[in-house]
Amino acid sequence: MSYCDWDRSSEITRRYHDEEWGVPLHDDVGQFEFLSLEVMQCGLNWNMMMQKREILRGCFDGFDYERVAAYGEGDIERILATPGMIRSRRKVEAIIDNARRFLEVREQFGSFSAYLWGFSDNKTILYHKHAQGYIPVSNGLSAKISKDLKRRGFKYLGPVVVYSHLQACGIINDHAEDCPRYRQISDANPTVTRRRYLERDIHYYG
Repeated sequence: MSYCDWDRSSEITRRYHDEEWGVPLHDDVGQFEFLSLEVMQCGLNWNMMMQKREILRGCFDGFDYERVAAYGEGDIERILATPGMIRSRRKVEAIIDNARRFLEVREQFGSFSAYLWGFSDNKTILYHKHAQGYIPVSNGLSAKISKDLKRRGFKYLGPVVVYSHLQACGIINDHAEDCPRYRQISDANPTVTRRRYLERDIHYYG
């Protein structure tokens, strides 16, 4: 049985696939955590993020965006000095700045989740061919959302990063069709099917 071609040798990664990846997420703390992990992951691998997840949670107060939005220089130095932390000042500063933008989105839309899910009419998107393995690294939807996030002042959230986030938070179900999670998620949540060839700005690996 297919398992989305994920490496099952890592217990942390396996549990993430089985319990979190692709599950529709409507909790703002969870949204901010996933976005922040995507920011930190830029140029690195996701397995490393899973290994360092608890360190990151400790550094950023459990990804409480209200607390993170109030961080100052002392907090940046504290985070960068934390053992095992990824020491990228630019990424840490981006997460703090994104927390402030996150609060602005909440003020306008009521929640960040409401804002983001509005792009899919509150349904999980099933793209033709994606379930058979023809999965891009970005598409027209992620490009559209990325453009809007950048307009709002968010950082490190280009079309590829946003596409990964849409997969993670369940707006796009990109589990393989013969992976058990594909049907479990689709059967439990409202979905909409879209044709891949109608999407603009599709980009693939390589």
